[in-house]
Amino acid sequence: MDDQTLAAKPEPSRAYRWAVLIFISLAMFGNYYAYDSIGPVFDLLKAQLQYSDEDLGLLYTVYSVAAIIVLLAGGYVIDKFGTKRTIIVFGAICLLAAFITAVSPKLGMMLTGRFLLGLGAEPLIVAVSAATAKWFKGKELSLAFGINLTIARIGQVAADWSPSWAGSFYDNWQDPLWLSTALTSVGVVGGFLYWIAESRAERKYVIGGQGETEKLELKGLYTFGKSYWYVVGLCVVFYSTIFPFRAFAIKYFIEAHGMSREAGGILNSFLPFSAMIATPLFGLLVDKIGKRAMLMTAGSLILLPLFVVVTYAPPGSEITFSLPLMESFSLPMTLVIVMSLLGISFSLIPAIMWPAVAYLVEQRRLGSAYSLMTLCQQVGVSAVPWVIGLLNDAFSASPENPSGYAPGMWVFTGLSLFGLLFSYLLWKSETGTQAHGLETITTKG
Repeated sequence: MDDQTLAAKPEPSRAYRWAVLIFISLAMFGNYYAYDSIGPVFDLLKAQLQYSDEDLGLLYTVYSVAAIIVLLAGGYVIDKFGTKRTIIVFGAICLLAAFITAVSPKLGMMLTGRFLLGLGAEPLIVAVSAATAKWFKGKELSLAFGINLTIARIGQVAADWSPSWAGSFYDNWQDPLWLSTALTSVGVVGGFLYWIAESRAERKYVIGGQGETEKLELKGLYTFGKSYWYVVGLCVVFYSTIFPFRAFAIKYFIEAHGMSREAGGILNSFLPFSAMIATPLFGLLVDKIGKRAMLMTAGSLILLPLFVVVTYAPPGSEITFSLPLMESFSLPMTLVIVMSLLGISFSLIPAIMWPAVAYLVEQRRLGSAYSLMTLCQQVGVSAVPWVIGLLNDAFSASPENPSGYAPGMWVFTGLSLFGLLFSYLLWKSETGTQAHGLETITTKG
């Protein structure tokens, strides 16, 4: 298409762009729901299928192993075939994965489904990010990414709340996973709606070029500066702590704190819900004041004592929550505060650390930098759930022996100590003579 033809076409309206964002965000909703849907049935898998905690941890570990394989391959498929096709394809892989996870009680089949989910979900996230950049670059890009992440996290909250709003499904282990399959199909529908919208827009409008996908270039891998590696270390610590804890949290609340599955799911949802609120607020704050390393140090300090509190602190007074279309729940105030603080501290990663990489790495290497960081995160996330499961089994964690969960909780506390170390090293590096301006760069106006 020549320049004159392009010049004759208008840009899509703002309403059209926001409609596209909703369509691709539906794909993220289905993806996130599928990932977290297995947690609320952990106790059922153990009681009805005799899965060990090690088996349960592996259901998350194999996802991350698949993600590592995909990240090593990079974004070449997305580059070659475009976001319009790949969002549908990867969404369909996620749907097939959800089906395979639900279809059989055999551990091998369920692990196959979770592995396939990792192969589809991670490149789907990259494809959706590329599509968002394509439609919103130079306009409301930060806001668009924030809305996309919020809709995705609604999928997490919906999975946590499912024992309440879909309680009739939880008489057995399988029906909640069939429900997950149905909701994962929403992502495929969103992909098709995006296909239609972009195909129509290509004929009528000028739309942006595809954003850079996250390619991992091994050449020059070790030439990133030390501040970048401190950021990577922080991200590994936070992801390896928060995601595995969420995986076991509902089962832990049921067995160690005597909660119902419904109450445990509501309590677990405080983490993503508080992150949904805190992420844009921290983003606005850091744009105004800078102080990125200082804020991450504060976040690491918040994270450090939380798992000790969860394990040993008395539950304290209870607070009652009334949610639409669900019964009221009374939850221990101490645990509500802990889960909310976990979400707030975790929100610092997308609000501060991911954007900070743009200041630490030159533009032409951002794709490699982000892919390498994601790869390192997935290595951590792949190992920790399996370790936690092994420890739970080794120390006979159960309703009759809730103290058996303590060793796993100390693993999370140990990881939090590393987070404090990396944030301190980053702060020290970014206040020295080789600083990149993380503490001083702000957005004016």
